[in-house]
Amino acid sequence: MTKGIFIVGTDTDVGKTIVAAGLMHVLRSNNYNAAYFKAALSGALKIGNKLITGDAKLVSEVSNLEEVYKNITPYIYKAPVSPHLAAKLENNPMDLNIVREKYDALKEKYDFIIAEGSGGIVCPLIDDERGVYTLENLIKELNMSVIIVARAGLGTINHTALTVRYIENLGIKIKGIIINNYKEDFLCDDNIKIIEKLTKVPIIGKFKNIESLEDNMIKAIRTKAEEAFKIEKIIEVMEELK
Repeated sequence: MTKGIFIVGTDTDVGKTIVAAGLMHVLRSNNYNAAYFKAALSGALKIGNKLITGDAKLVSEVSNLEEVYKNITPYIYKAPVSPHLAAKLENNPMDLNIVREKYDALKEKYDFIIAEGSGGIVCPLIDDERGVYTLENLIKELNMSVIIVARAGLGTINHTALTVRYIENLGIKIKGIIINNYKEDFLCDDNIKIIEKLTKVPIIGKFKNIESLEDNMIKAIRTKAEEAFKIEKIIEVMEELK
């Protein structure tokens, strides 16, 4: 049976995609048949008449995943706003049946799935007459456990503790926390210590800061991922998908 985990962030631009790319690289470079999935991406680049799915492209290049982008990111929006708003602006509402269809197809084809959310845990994906459907609803619908990606620096204790408590209150299982942009200094190390004490959730990886994503980005992500993640721990946090 396919196993998987859902990557959520303490807020937007925390580095979920880089972490997901790193996890995918470690899995696939160790010969595990793994795929990436992101239900909706907003802020896509437009080149000519084509929207470029930046996140899916990055993860695929880092991990050597050869999969049609539409299969791993069914909804792509140009507007750099929350998916629910981008869908309204571009008249392209998310159809959860299509999301589920793409997700189920990946489950048939791959042994492991690294899913990634858009923004934080309460990021709105749909806003219509039925109400607001957020990332938390999608995670519950897919029946997945989560890994939280948190920043290393100032402010992360509050953001991370609040995210942990919120997710725990939803009844969603948290398998660990990954610290992104980690630096070996007193502040980052103390933040990690306090986060573990406050939340009782283990830190399962410290992804070191990449000074520049412009130079040798793919190589840098691969190198930092190999330093941060042990394949045994990645496999351990994965759970069977129903």
